[in-house]
Amino acid sequence: MIDKEKAKLNPKKQWAKFIAVLALYLLFLLWVKSWWGLLVVPFIYDVYITKKIRWQWWRDSDSVTRFVMSWVDAIVFALVAVYFINLFFFQNFVIPSSSLEKSLLTGDYLFVSKLSYGPRIPQTPLTMPLTQHTLPVVNVQSYIPWPQWDYRRVKGFGNVELNDIVVFNYPAGDTIVTEQPYQTEYYDIVYNCGRQLYYQQTSTPADPSKMGPQQQLDYFSNLYNLGRAYVQDHQLTYGEIHWRPTDRRENYVKRCVGLPGMTLQVRNGIVFLNGKPNKEPDNVQYTYFVKLRNVNAMDLMGDMYNGMRKELGITMEDLESLGRLHGTDVENGLVLNQQVLQLYDGYMPLTTKALNGLRRAGIVTAVRRVTDKDLFSGNVYPLNQVYGWTRDNYGPVVIPKKGMTINLNMNNIAIYMRPIGVYEGNDLKVRNNRIYINGKPATKYTFKMDYYWMMGDNRHNSADSRYWGFVPEDHIVGKPIFIWWSSDPDRHGFSGIRWGRLFKMVDNIK
Repeated sequence: MIDKEKAKLNPKKQWAKFIAVLALYLLFLLWVKSWWGLLVVPFIYDVYITKKIRWQWWRDSDSVTRFVMSWVDAIVFALVAVYFINLFFFQNFVIPSSSLEKSLLTGDYLFVSKLSYGPRIPQTPLTMPLTQHTLPVVNVQSYIPWPQWDYRRVKGFGNVELNDIVVFNYPAGDTIVTEQPYQTEYYDIVYNCGRQLYYQQTSTPADPSKMGPQQQLDYFSNLYNLGRAYVQDHQLTYGEIHWRPTDRRENYVKRCVGLPGMTLQVRNGIVFLNGKPNKEPDNVQYTYFVKLRNVNAMDLMGDMYNGMRKELGITMEDLESLGRLHGTDVENGLVLNQQVLQLYDGYMPLTTKALNGLRRAGIVTAVRRVTDKDLFSGNVYPLNQVYGWTRDNYGPVVIPKKGMTINLNMNNIAIYMRPIGVYEGNDLKVRNNRIYINGKPATKYTFKMDYYWMMGDNRHNSADSRYWGFVPEDHIVGKPIFIWWSSDPDRHGFSGIRWGRLFKMVDNIK
């Protein structure tokens, strides 16, 4: 009643509000190219002009109902507003791991712009705001997987550029196991379990490096099937096997070191693009063997060295790695060069600044960069064929580009299996040394999307494209603009606030 009287008293004001809101809404629909939104216009008209629907009926109810419904109304409005803003404009992101150190640090909170590359129309629209895939506390799925809309991105300010730091959905997160510690490790777990079972069941295991391409694909397919069956039979350990839609996969942040259409190769840790070395990040980290002088890892973690750690950017996580060489690495058979056990006390990731600082302080007597001939660095992409590549010597590999046609053969099909089959939704099979796409023999393929190559600046401690391959364009989330908060997990209180990093522009971190 009161609202109707106000509308009658101020019709010009109501019409002005309606026209302004309608104009903004129509501009938004024009931007996202979704005219289904016109169905909402009559409701906007009613809110400002006709007021036939009692949107706030509870205002005329008893005091208890008014109190409860006022809070419900405020919460619903806030959730809808946050959902809309996070979807189309920006969202917050916290750096959870050390893969980009010392460029972005664990504990940095980022303002991530969706407008920089253009926001995606939601592929999984029915999801709880402020969650990625899981509701906190109750630990249940926070989205309804149906409906699933096709990928579409509205126009943004630009495109992903070389050496941009980018937030994206984890490509290998399409299949997960539900137990928290293992959720992002499904493929590694399955292949490793399958490999262990195969060695247990076979007295004379075959060497895949001596097989032909088809035999290798069959061999790794067998390992995968063995491992998947094992995981399914051990749900108490790993949980159930689930699938996640693209936009509900984990958010990762890495540096884009390879653009669509480029040929990428890593030689002795240096990224080469089309045969030319790419600029290394200013704070790039590699892992170094170190021989300590009169100190050990526990000493370096103590208060006596707190100032030095802070000045050189050395974290507790960095120092914890010192104990692995003579501990878990030996236990797990990861040491390939036994001489390093006699020559060094351990290893740790270091920037050039930190390395020089330790030398000046006289803390280390011998230092050498770790190579892939010293320690096993993990199985690299693709996981179903042997190329002899490692994290420091990888490729060359051509990064797919939208509209690019490549020749397919038995020597490169493993590299492009996921883009063709998983990301672009084709039925791809390889039988008797022949490739079939959607049931037809194929010797070529034209890609429907652009792809990117992402790597961490902490080059020896980063799960990135070297391990799970290309990042499709439909996985790109946005671009970090600035650090709005930064807290050091190794320190507490005011001493843990990294004041110098607050509101630092990410574009200035080269």
